[in-house]
Amino acid sequence: MKRISIILFSLALLTAPSCSRLDLAPEDYYGSGNFWNKTAQVEAFMLGLHTDLRATYRSMFVLGEARGGTSKHGTSSLNTSLDWSSPVKDNDFTKDKTQLTNWDGYYGRILRVNLFILNVENGCQFLTDKERNYLLGQAYGLRAYYYFRLYRAWGGVPLIKEVEVFEGQTDAKDLYRPRATPKQIMDFIKEDINTSDSYFGDDFSFKGTRALWSKAATLMLKTEIYLWSAKVTTGDQAPAATDLQTAKDALTPLMGRFSLLQNFSSIFSYTDKENDEIIFAKRFLDNEATNFGGEFLTQNAVFLGQVYALNGNLISVDPLDMRGVGGPLRNEYKFGLFESYDDTDSRKRATFFDFYQTSNQLNGGTLMIKGIGFINANNVRVFASDIPVYRYADALLLMAEIENKLGNDPSAYINQIRRRAYGSLYNETLHRYTDAGFAANELAILRERDKEFVWEGKRWYDVVRMHDANGRALVFSPEANYDDVNPILNFQTEAHKLLLPVDVNTLNNDPELKQTPGYDTN
Repeated sequence: MKRISIILFSLALLTAPSCSRLDLAPEDYYGSGNFWNKTAQVEAFMLGLHTDLRATYRSMFVLGEARGGTSKHGTSSLNTSLDWSSPVKDNDFTKDKTQLTNWDGYYGRILRVNLFILNVENGCQFLTDKERNYLLGQAYGLRAYYYFRLYRAWGGVPLIKEVEVFEGQTDAKDLYRPRATPKQIMDFIKEDINTSDSYFGDDFSFKGTRALWSKAATLMLKTEIYLWSAKVTTGDQAPAATDLQTAKDALTPLMGRFSLLQNFSSIFSYTDKENDEIIFAKRFLDNEATNFGGEFLTQNAVFLGQVYALNGNLISVDPLDMRGVGGPLRNEYKFGLFESYDDTDSRKRATFFDFYQTSNQLNGGTLMIKGIGFINANNVRVFASDIPVYRYADALLLMAEIENKLGNDPSAYINQIRRRAYGSLYNETLHRYTDAGFAANELAILRERDKEFVWEGKRWYDVVRMHDANGRALVFSPEANYDDVNPILNFQTEAHKLLLPVDVNTLNNDPELKQTPGYDTN
């Protein structure tokens, strides 16, 4: 394990921001024959790749959710400064105001996956075919996942798919990498995810935990990739006629293989991390790693005796049993999102704790409690809730979206989600959804996704991918925003903000790179 730690640390140094090369590896490391010679070493390296992935949990929120119109920005309901307010949550990006730098650190992670693929595909003869295929299914799935993150954020990005070695004197130009076109990146992502699918074959097993990549994770990602490709045009990447059906074919084998838990809050229970709804999750454990759930909560000093509960009483006793940890409220969701839930919807207070500035329920605020963790044996609250990447509710709502785009009735999938949400209070007259045509269906699916996936890094992607009656992304529709009569982005002046600008330092380090279209002059 010590040797693995040294290797990963060395690779991390190679991709630090001070380097101008994305994947340069030294000759002595590239040919390190003393490492890739035991199954335990290979499996430990794969665990390291998943540790890499877990470390992107904030990026999962920032790239996939914070921009999506459900997060407050500026000042919280408790007068604390909110993180990522500008330019992320308010979408005030310019070429000089990017917040995110160096491709958000993804190329260091891609380098390590590339290294794994190189060694396992071309060596490691001690592995059985079954072991090799499963490991490569994982590796190609992880690389597709990273590039899909980059693609949805920046469109065309540098395409690094191999580990390269430079011997002796290296000219600076050998270190430069231009941005590939969006189509080249999407074609590569599709190639990788199909390779992953092929390596897994019919093996749907989990290797000990649902926090490790699996065939099911690959099929969920494949569904997302082809659904995105079917609905979102980026530069020279336009939908192919078969993309939508490919997405459906990828998702179909998962239907019924997993199940919804009856109790929504149980999905995030520390003691039931391997529950039947989880397909793939980022794993957090007491005394091992914690998440950033505390940033959506608060400290008693700025909360108790200062705000009111729903019943109109001043909150004087800690209602969430925080044990002195948490906050001070660095991320907060808009109150309009909280109000969009019916009071009988079990997700409402399994997701949020609401409070008010006055005793008559005016000026409401929310604390997000899905990541609140648990009280450990030392009587300390630990933020060790897993963050789901894929769960069965996502599969059902993606299938609803696919069927809607195909012109079919999506209501059966929507209603499975609603039945779980309302439980014993579910009423066929009040809660059952009936097919209402493409645009209304699309909004209904979005609303269910909004209620299901708070904090799970999906909302921005949803409003970019989903459409109104005119085929325009819902990010341009005021119906998809909360607490604001305006759309998240203005179609006439902000369409270029579907993609992010590249920070100045990254551009300066590589003259082959070009700025994202639309940010050249603003």
